[in-house]
Parts: sequence; structure tokens; C-alpha cells
Amino acid sequence: MLQKTRGIVVSFIKYGDTSVIVKIFTREMGLRSYIVNGVRSSSRSNKMAFYQPLTLLELVVYEKEGKNLQRISEVKLLRPHQRIPFDFVRSAVAMFMAEVLGKSVVEGYHNESYYDFLEAAVDQLDSDRAHLSHFPLVFLLEGSKFLGFPPEDADSFYEELEPILGVSSQLQAEKQYLNSLMEASFGFSEKISPIYKKRLLDHFLTYYAKHLEIYPEWKSVEVLRQLMQG
Repeated sequence: MLQKTRGIVVSFIKYGDTSVIVKIFTREMGLRSYIVNGVRSSSRSNKMAFYQPLTLLELVVYEKEGKNLQRISEVKLLRPHQRIPFDFVRSAVAMFMAEVLGKSVVEGYHNESYYDFLEAAVDQLDSDRAHLSHFPLVFLLEGSKFLGFPPEDADSFYEELEPILGVSSQLQAEKQYLNSLMEASFGFSEKISPIYKKRLLDHFLTYYAKHLEIYPEWKSVEVLRQLMQG
């Protein structure tokens, strides 16, 4: 049957000479994998722009029960990005967000509230209102609410991680930073020492790994650490 939905591209891999298999987190069906034929041919290479990570799409898809790979009937951009593709920092943050999404959900995982949050976060990143130096941290913090493991406050966050991280002499300043992010969310704009941003990012990746029971290598994080020096 045909199903209309919105979707956020998570990732793609090359398949054969001209095709791709693309993972899309859809609002109606959750995470799905689609095979798209011929999209890497010279005559249709511009279509690959639809399948870059964090692209927002409107889709009409074939939904066949029991199939691992579905097909797309119609695709168009929901809202073309105005800043993300042309701004190195925004592009790096987008790649990180897509990697977090790819590691946080499994095939078939369906959560419309999480989808709505992700779509709003992508729009925020693409806007001139985004506070980029704090954006990855706020994204992890707010996303944890929809994935089912939000920290109650900074104290409980660090208490949970203490057996893994040990005790830090910088703990009080880090807690103050985290409490400020919890209060202001994406609106937080104060200047913070790069060391606290870096340490809190590392702590949140540990926190996600613990709750999702994954211990992956984060391909996009090294670039983020450099960007968060400002």
C-alpha cells in the first residue's frame, strides 16, 4: 500500500553502481530503509541531494509488511535548507545530529513526538537563531526526554555517571553549566569555557551509551570538539 509521510534522512550507503540504500526516520512508520535505484547515475546525480543526512522530505512510499527494504514512490523537499549546506559549523552539527539519531533508533522504531522534536531542531539549526557552540549539548539533552532517559537535574546526571567518570575538581562549574542548559534549552547563549563544553559533551556521549547499551566510535565528534573551542 502507498503511505504518505514526512521523513528525516539519517544516512545512506551505496548499492551497486548507481543506487543507494537510504535510512529515513519517518513520522508515520518510524525508521525505514529504502532502496533508490539509479540515483547515482550521471543523468540523475542531482537527486542525491534528497538523501543527504538531516534533509527534511515529503514522501509517498510503498509500505509492504515483512519487507526489510521498501521503495519510494514520490519524494520532494519538505523545506530546503537555507544555511546548513553552506556553513561548515552547521554542517558539522548536522552530521553529529544524524549520527546520534542513527545510533539511538533501530529499524521500525516509531515515535512521533521524537520525530517532531527532530524536525524542529533541524529548523532551529538552519535558522539565524541557533547558538551553535551549545547546540550539540542541548540537542542531546532535549533528545533524551523523548528517548526515555532524561536527567532530572545536574546532580542526578553526575551521580549516575560517577562510577564511570570518577570525581572531577571541575564538577561544580560543569553542574552549573548543565543546569543553565536545562533551564534555557536552545535559547542559552552565554559564553562558557571550552573545557566545560568539551567535558560535558563527552559526559553526554557516555550517558547515551549507557542508556542505549551501545559503545560506538563517534565519527563526527572530533570535528565537533574542535568547533566547541569557541
